[in-house]
Amino acid sequence: MSVEKFLKQRAVKITVDGSYTLPNWYDAQGRLRSFACRTTRVSPFRMIVDVPVVGKVGDRLTSYFEEFGKFEGRITETMSGSFLYELEMTHAMREKFADKLTWIEKKQKDPSIRDARNSPRFIPAAPHAMLTLADGSMQSCFIIDMSLSGAAVSSAAQPPLGTPLAIGACVGRVVRHLPSGFAIKFVETYKQNDLLRLIARKTKELQTVSAAADTVA
Repeated sequence: MSVEKFLKQRAVKITVDGSYTLPNWYDAQGRLRSFACRTTRVSPFRMIVDVPVVGKVGDRLTSYFEEFGKFEGRITETMSGSFLYELEMTHAMREKFADKLTWIEKKQKDPSIRDARNSPRFIPAAPHAMLTLADGSMQSCFIIDMSLSGAAVSSAAQPPLGTPLAIGACVGRVVRHLPSGFAIKFVETYKQNDLLRLIARKTKELQTVSAAADTVA
């Protein structure tokens, strides 16, 4: 099925974080790479997923979503930074998933649910940004989540710990590797509006990245 047809079908707009593996993407140890992803529109048959590495039509995937569990399926159409994921499951599994989608949609609309952390992480409306390394090379990345002092991202590259870089115009350093990406600590703490504006910038000249990132603990 095409994305155009799927958009005309009944489905729910649900944002759920997850991870996925693509065929023939391995890390330095020869293990399949895991990338972060996030749903944007879901039905019991298929879903549109925002991703850092799109893959190809026909690629078979294994995925895991925090609130859905494990899925298998294939890519049926690709877009910029996302793909249409056709789900493969039994009739009984599909009925159970449909019930779960209804429950999650109601839960996400419940205004009584709040994040009680003092410094909560948040998800930007636009999950894709430009990653710039100290050598000036650039590539797109997928933002898993953010705080005012750092971010967790997923990309085709997995920079070593300590690597200075920038997301948009926010300079930082890789401080931790994650199962589906890596964590960056910014040189400074931003106000949320400033952070979102700077993340969206696609800078071409960041010669000061390395020097500035040296100040990150």
